[in-house]
Amino acid sequence: QVQLVESGGGLVQPGGSLRLSCAVSGSLVKLLHWAWYRQAPGKERELVGAITIGGSTNYAGSVQGRFTISRDNAKNTVYLQMNSLKPEDTAVYYCNSNPVAWKYWGQGTQVTVSS
Repeated sequence: QVQLVESGGGLVQPGGSLRLSCAVSGSLVKLLHWAWYRQAPGKERELVGAITIGGSTNYAGSVQGRFTISRDNAKNTVYLQMNSLKPEDTAVYYCNSNPVAWKYWGQGTQVTVSS
């Protein structure tokens, strides 16, 4: 069964940066497209950024130019570099395949942007 372990979240001031990591079990990173998602309190889960097997990326308009998704197939890890963070980026962040290939989600990592 797949395991997804997100880490790297925390409390950061507006304008700050964080780098999230997602450790994926097995060798699945190189076999699938991946994405980072987030869910803020009272809101639906939304896709933040996605990366294809070939390395092409796309982003939600709200994070375009501030967030960068990347992958390291050798380390079976997907990353999300977040710069110029805003209070509205506060959410629990998850990684998963894109599209989501199973019902499983990891525990996520909390990102809180506040002064």
